[in-house]
This record gives sequence, C-alpha cells and structure tokens, in this order.
Amino acid sequence: MEKILDRFLRYVAVDTKADPESESQPSAARELDLLKMLCDELNAMGVEATLDEYGYVMGSIPSNCGKDVPAIGFIAHADTAPDAPGNDVKPQIIENYDGGEIPLKGVPGLSLKPSEFPELLNYKGQTIITTDGTTLLGADDKAGIAEIMNAVQYIVEHPEFKHGDIKIGFTPDEEIGRGVVKFDVEKFGAQYAYTMDGGQIGELEYENFNAAGATIKIQGCNVHPGTAKGKMKNATLIGMELHGMLPVDQRPEYTSGYEGFYHLISFCGEVESATFSYIIRDHDMALYEQKKAYMQKCVDFINAKYGEGTALVDMKHQYYNMRKEVEPHYHIVEKAKKAMEMEGIVPRIQPIRGGTDGANLSFMGLPCPNIFAGGHNFHGKMEYVPLESMEKASKVILNIISLFVEE
Repeated sequence: MEKILDRFLRYVAVDTKADPESESQPSAARELDLLKMLCDELNAMGVEATLDEYGYVMGSIPSNCGKDVPAIGFIAHADTAPDAPGNDVKPQIIENYDGGEIPLKGVPGLSLKPSEFPELLNYKGQTIITTDGTTLLGADDKAGIAEIMNAVQYIVEHPEFKHGDIKIGFTPDEEIGRGVVKFDVEKFGAQYAYTMDGGQIGELEYENFNAAGATIKIQGCNVHPGTAKGKMKNATLIGMELHGMLPVDQRPEYTSGYEGFYHLISFCGEVESATFSYIIRDHDMALYEQKKAYMQKCVDFINAKYGEGTALVDMKHQYYNMRKEVEPHYHIVEKAKKAMEMEGIVPRIQPIRGGTDGANLSFMGLPCPNIFAGGHNFHGKMEYVPLESMEKASKVILNIISLFVEE
C-alpha cells in the first residue's frame, strides 16, 4: 500500500492552479493533468471511475455489507488557489519537529516561526511538510485527495472491511467559486457526502459564509497635468476614495468567528481607468444583503459626485450558507464527530470562514459537511501540513463509512 506521504508528494508536484480570468470549465487545462491521473489510479485499483468533459472525476465502490445503507460520498478539489505560484513546488519534510523555527530554504531569511504561527507547537515530535517559500504547497486540497485515495486503497485491499456504496468525487475550480457548477448530483449517486477540505485536525464544519464577488471599474479622464485643473478625473484616486468608504473594521484582518467582511483582493489602475476587485462575505443572510447594498450605495455616491458612469459594479453571487440544508440531516455531522473521537481527536465544530464545494452541493440536494484535511496557512507560501493529521483524516473517512454500516 502506497504511503500517504508519497501519494501527497506526487499530487503536489502537479501544477493545478485555477485561472479566475478564464471562462472555460475547467478554467485551466493543467488541472486535467491531475484529474486524469486520479481517474486512472482509481481504475487501476479496480474502482470504476470516469472523467467527464468538465473535469469531474466520479468513482464508485459497490456495497459489500448486505445491508440497506445510504450511499456516502467523499469529495476533494484538485485545483489550487491563484493567490500564489503553484508550479515547481519543492516541499520540505521536517521529521520529528522540535518546536523551533523552520527555514523556508527557497527564500533566504524566510521561515515559519512559532511566534507568528503558534499552532506549530501543537505538532512537536510530528512530521511537518512545508513549502520552500517560493510557492504554495497545495495541501488545499491535495491533502484531502491523498486522504480519500488512501482510504480507497485500504478498502480495495481489505475486502473484509464492510461498507455500503461509496462514491468518490474530485472537482476542478473550487478556489474560484465554480467547483460544482456543472456537477451532476444524480449521476454521482450519493445520499450524503463529505468534503475533505477543512483546515487543522479536528475541524468539522456545516456552516459557511454567504459569498459574492464584486468588480468595480472606474472611468477617469486623463489630460496633461499642466492643464488638468477642473478637467482631470484620476480613476485610481477615485477608486481609492470609494475603497475608503468601506468600513475598516470589516476587513478580514479585523474579523473572526461569524463576523463578515469586505476584502479587496486586487486592483490595477492608471489615471484613465482602474479596476478594484472584492469578495464580500457574511454568515448572516441579512448582513450579507446589507453589505452588498452598502457597496452599491458607495458606487452610487461616486457617480453622484463625479458623474454617472464613473463607477460601474459587477456583483455576482458565489454561494450560500449551507447550514439550513445540512441541519435537517444533523446525524451526518454527529457521525463525523464520533468518527473523529474514535481516533482520539477532539472535534472543533465551527463555521467556515470561507466556502467549499459542499456549500453549493448542499443546495443541489446533497447535504455535505466539511472535514479537516489537516493543513494550515492555505493560499500562501507559509502553508504547511502535518503528516499525522493526514493519516488521521484518512482513518476518519473509514470510521464514517463503518458508522453508517453499524446503524
């Protein structure tokens, strides 16, 4: 049986960065490199699997328990975030971590410091996989993929392990909010599912943000600065003025728990034109709608001040809070909680300060809580994952399957 570490390292070596500027599905052809690999690996293990034109891998393991139990799915996404480079990943493997700083050797002077990331101290004595400081690692969500594939391999190699129908799903483009836009829930065939896409060990989530994206384009007027008085409209400065109207205390760096935010993710501009891109998040639906309405109010103010058409906003919904779709099936959360406790893990039931494929899947008729994949500091060069957390996550998958059979 291939070790989960070796499997994980194979997967992170494949560049699967999603492309938010693309309209195709998947957004980047490179995502298909890993998705095809996963489909081939499932079939090689004797698991019937397909890869469709949209980049969805679906596999199925038939029941061997002789009982009528629900079909259970496990899902992870193959793409990585566009926030940091995802090619030429060079993982560092730190065995028997001693609690000190971990130099990221690809960038002189850069290191993971317990003073900045105190969660590191929870993993003293364990094996930690980090980046080298030049790219992200890709544990979000290749750790989840490795955990699912490790569990699949165990099931295939241990026919005495009793289970109902098991469905396996791997998706593209989760990181840009389009992970399950064309996902065929009926074809997938699961009654309930779990995404293996959470953070540190113990995380269990069935609530997430309501989410929208907003792109604001500012049209300025560029004339020679020597004769600009009363004529020039500097688009970059106008955009900065609009941004300054958004509440500072509702930025990600000042919020936690159920608190929502406006997050400026990128901007580019000159005197003539500028573009500001945001994400808007809140767990509470009323507050979510208020945030969108306030952003529109800011745009309207700019147009009233500088002239109609100065600011144009394109605001698009991305996903809703899945709580109301999962809560009626709370037993699936309870099973995940018990599956963790069976491994000596203290469950951390908390809201996701983000989203997963499971949020949209839950509204598509497939209740889908989220389970830890084990990583920390996703979407950046400080990303790391403890090996033991991945091993535990894979065992949690097997425990969930067993708990459904024992009902």
